[in-house]
Amino acid sequence: MEVRPLTSADAEAISTWRYRGRYSTYDIGEIVTPAQGYWAVTHEGELVGRCSFGTEARVPGVDEEEGTLDIGYGMRPDLVGQGMGRAFVTAILDFGVQEFSPQRLRVLVLNWNERSRKVADALGFETKETVSRAEGDFVVMTRPA
Repeated sequence: MEVRPLTSADAEAISTWRYRGRYSTYDIGEIVTPAQGYWAVTHEGELVGRCSFGTEARVPGVDEEEGTLDIGYGMRPDLVGQGMGRAFVTAILDFGVQEFSPQRLRVLVLNWNERSRKVADALGFETKETVSRAEGDFVVMTRPA
């Protein structure tokens, strides 16, 4: 898997992605841009997801921490649950470390999203706290870069 700059075609495709059930909270529904901090994730040249870093990845109301890179990501809905999560997130983390040189990495995952929490656990993230927002309770997970 590879992280690369987002194209307008990528952005249009991502805006049409719809997740099922409570995962619909991850629907974007608008055209995202590289200026907003979005990147494309591809596998063998095919768009498989998106990611963001910094401000765009941070849940509103959660403070920036010096030396910590906030990371957000979403896999294409038809690929969710097919065993690609670790490779997908690993590619994003590796890119984030190379591109931004942080000391720590941070992800916030809705507490009911077990799949995403299991991937983060498997990749060395540790739960630090839970924060409540309008979208639900987020588990704050960090690890050294």
